[in-house]
Amino acid sequence: MKRTLTLIIITLLMTACTNNKVKKIDAICSELFPANEPGAAVLVMKGDQIIFDKGYGIADIKTKVPIDGNTFFNIASVSKQFTAVAALKLAQDGKISLDDSVKKYFPYFKADFFNDIKLKHLLSHSSGIPDTRPRTDRNFVLFGTDKECIQYMADLDSLNFAPGTNYEYINPTFQLFYTIIENVSGETFEQFVQKNIFDKAGMTQTTYFEPDKVIPNMAHGYEYEDVSNGPEERIATDEVKSHQKNWYEFDYGEETFFATKADGGIYSSTHEFVKWEKALRNNTIISEESKELAQSPHTKVSGSSFSSYQNQPNISYGYGWFIDETPGKTKTIYHTGDNGGFKILACRYPEKELLVLVFANRADWDRTKLRHDLEDILLEDK
Repeated sequence: MKRTLTLIIITLLMTACTNNKVKKIDAICSELFPANEPGAAVLVMKGDQIIFDKGYGIADIKTKVPIDGNTFFNIASVSKQFTAVAALKLAQDGKISLDDSVKKYFPYFKADFFNDIKLKHLLSHSSGIPDTRPRTDRNFVLFGTDKECIQYMADLDSLNFAPGTNYEYINPTFQLFYTIIENVSGETFEQFVQKNIFDKAGMTQTTYFEPDKVIPNMAHGYEYEDVSNGPEERIATDEVKSHQKNWYEFDYGEETFFATKADGGIYSSTHEFVKWEKALRNNTIISEESKELAQSPHTKVSGSSFSSYQNQPNISYGYGWFIDETPGKTKTIYHTGDNGGFKILACRYPEKELLVLVFANRADWDRTKLRHDLEDILLEDK
C-alpha cells in the first residue's frame, strides 16, 4: 500500500513539474511569436512522449492559416543531416568510403588538391574549398540547382586551407553529394533519399522542394519592413503593432540558392521530424556505429578564422551535426537552418532522450538565446 501511494505521489509531482515547464515554454514562445504574424511550430519530446506541441502565428499571410505541428517548413541546413546519413548508408554498405577522394567522383576537376580532399572533409566542413559560386547572374542565384552550383570547382585553383585543418561552413561541399549519391546508387538523389531514408523512417509527406510540387500545409518564409511612424505606435497595443510591419514573402524566387537540395532543400513538419528522431534512436536506417561517427566531433568550430556560423565556445562539427560539449552541461547534438524567412532549430540530447524543435517562418528572433532558455527549463534536475 505504501509503495503504491509513493508511486502515486511521485507521478503527481512529475506531472506538476512537467506542467510547470510547459507553462514556462509557452510563455516564452507566445511573446516571441505573436498571433496574426508569421511564427513557429515548437515541439518537445521526452522519451517517446511529446510533452509540448504548439503552433504560434500563421503559415501564410494571404490565407491566415494557423501554424501547427503539421505545418511544413523549409528546414534549410537541417537537411544536411539527411544527406550525411545517405552517404553513411552507402559507406556502411561498402559502396563508398569516406576516405575516397573528391577527384575519384569528379575527375574533370582540374586541380590536384582534389586528390587530398576526402568525402569526410566534405561532410565535416573541413575541405578548405571556398564558396566562390558566381553571384552576378540573378537567375543563377535564384534558381541554380545542385549540379549547377558546383561547376565553379572544375576550375578552382586554390583552397582556403589544407583539407582537414580548419572549419569553414559552406553549402557547395554538401551539394557535391547530390552527384556522388546519384552516380553510386544508380538512382536520382531524390529517389535514393526517399527509399532509404524517408520511407524507412515513416516520413510519408517529407519531401524536397521543387517549384511545381504541391507540398501539403506549406508555410511561406517571410521578412518585414518596419512601417512604424513614431514612438506612440511602437508602444501601442499588440493589435496595432501587427499593422506596423509590412510582411513580404521571402523564399523561392526571392532569396538566393533556394532550389538546391543536398544542402538544404527539405520541407518537413515537427510531427514528421519526430519520426526521424525515432529512426535515429532505433538505428532504423544506419547502424549505431555509423550514427556515433556522424555525431562525434571531427572539426573544431570554435575559434575558426574562416567562418562565423555557429562559431561559439565548445562547438564542433561531426558529419551533418553540430556538437556542443560545454563542460558541466548536457551534450547537445544539433543543427540550425536559415533560408529566406525560414529559421530552424533542431536539438537532440541523447543522454536525456530529449528532442527540441523550433521551426519558424520568420527570422527576427534570437535562436541561441531561445535554445539556452529552453535548456534551462527542460534540463534542470529539480
